[in-house]
Amino acid sequence: MEIPSFLHREVFGNELIDYVWALVVLVLGAGLNRLLSRLVSAALFRLTKRYTAGVSETELHDLLIQPLSILLFLVTFYIAFGLIRYPLPLKGVPSVDPWPKVALLSLFHLGVIVAVVWGITRLIDFALLVVQRRAILKAVGANRLDSQFLPFAKDLLKVFVGVIGLLVALGQVFGVNVTALIGGLGIGGLAVAFAAKESLENLLASFTIFLDQPFGVGDLVTAGNVSGTVEKIGFRSTRLRTAEKSYLTVPNKSMIDKPLDNLSLRTSRRVGFTLVFDQRTTSAQLHAIIDGSIAAVQAHPLVTQEVQMKFNALTPNGKEVTVQYFIETSSYDEYLDTKEELNYCLVEVVEKEGGFFASTTTTTLVKAGV
Repeated sequence: MEIPSFLHREVFGNELIDYVWALVVLVLGAGLNRLLSRLVSAALFRLTKRYTAGVSETELHDLLIQPLSILLFLVTFYIAFGLIRYPLPLKGVPSVDPWPKVALLSLFHLGVIVAVVWGITRLIDFALLVVQRRAILKAVGANRLDSQFLPFAKDLLKVFVGVIGLLVALGQVFGVNVTALIGGLGIGGLAVAFAAKESLENLLASFTIFLDQPFGVGDLVTAGNVSGTVEKIGFRSTRLRTAEKSYLTVPNKSMIDKPLDNLSLRTSRRVGFTLVFDQRTTSAQLHAIIDGSIAAVQAHPLVTQEVQMKFNALTPNGKEVTVQYFIETSSYDEYLDTKEELNYCLVEVVEKEGGFFASTTTTTLVKAGV
């Protein structure tokens, strides 16, 4: 097929046919971009299939489709503009590339670095997903260390990959002497450490939390004057969900330099209160009420045998009986349900024995004169 003569017309140092071929490559690359991305992700999934039980190919594709699409577009872009010659300026030096070519190559290199870093971070997400799914398939679930350490390790790896990508971009695209830059950072490291003293303390505190494990994700904790359920442990801070459902961010240093009460690790919850009976309640009735109440409380499956119920004081307001027992549960809702159930039991025992609770009002009897 003979090429029309007008396509050989030269524009900016290139024939029109060269621009046509570059445009064809760009159109083909754009059209085949998603298909090639899916083929690459499918090939990667087959290579790792034996290690990725529980994770589907669709999930891997959803993670990699965007960085792969950008990377393949950049390759298409490089091939297309490689077909075009870049004319030198009037005072250009033949051995030096023209600035449009240099600028496009720099943008290409920067785009490739960004796409590769993005793709690696998505692979880190995929690796964490694989670990979590394998734990579920083994019917062991995510243990205490996995639930708090794996997200932290994922973020740490992403930061590391990002720093490496930044150093590569500075060296390859912007021509910065990375070795000298790192040396300069070493010299100024002391000043940086002083400036970021609080951030470094929180970072070190996060490692202390992972090594010592005073609490984990999902635990109900109280540190100083703050309390809540741990939802995430990060580089600098720990996120708590409070009883008011607000989202509280606490520096990691504050979580370890104050007395910390991990309420989720309690073997049981204490219940203690005082019952005040009216003076009309006889001693025989009190004995029967105490014995019957102890038996009713001890009969509950969640209550320990350490049940105490004592006639503690005799006051003008009435006869005081202290009650104390422990409920073996870490669930606050179950604790409340059990406590309510036992309160009904105590009231029923008092009613059965004919006892009377003291009134909160005081009645004054006035004797009329003769």
